[in-house]
Amino acid sequence: MASDRIFGLITLITAVAYIAAATQIQTNFFSGEFLPKLFPLLIGGVAAICSLSIIFRADPDPDWPGGPTWISMAIAVVVLAIYAVLLKPLGFIGPTIFAAGILSYQISFRPVASILSGFGLSLGLFVLFKYALGLGNIVAYRIPKEGQLWDALAILIPFVGGH
Repeated sequence: MASDRIFGLITLITAVAYIAAATQIQTNFFSGEFLPKLFPLLIGGVAAICSLSIIFRADPDPDWPGGPTWISMAIAVVVLAIYAVLLKPLGFIGPTIFAAGILSYQISFRPVASILSGFGLSLGLFVLFKYALGLGNIVAYRIPKEGQLWDALAILIPFVGGH
């Protein structure tokens, strides 16, 4: 029970920090561009509500996952961190294919289906975001300039560089 409450508290602190970071996003309210700020606020709000549910309705005898599950979760976190830093230098489609394919492979160990899922999800989300939702600032692909990829990845490596 204590471990659930500790997890809920850590999640609540993370959600509050996420909401605080989302409030710092600069938007032009008069032009109707409030979605870049609203979406992270909604995600943070849902995470905060879920964490409060975990804190107040903790499982009396929680079963924590075994070692292989923790390894899979660590791989997912690393893949998503790499995805986040590669979006700007490479554009949306390439990093999304990479991340969605790896995460799909973790769910179901079928390589061909995972690759197809990565391509389908990447292209489908690009069309959804760019054309259906009208988020015109999404770039399909970019060819990075020299050193731009290293600068992006260096953010993930402590004491190496980055901004």
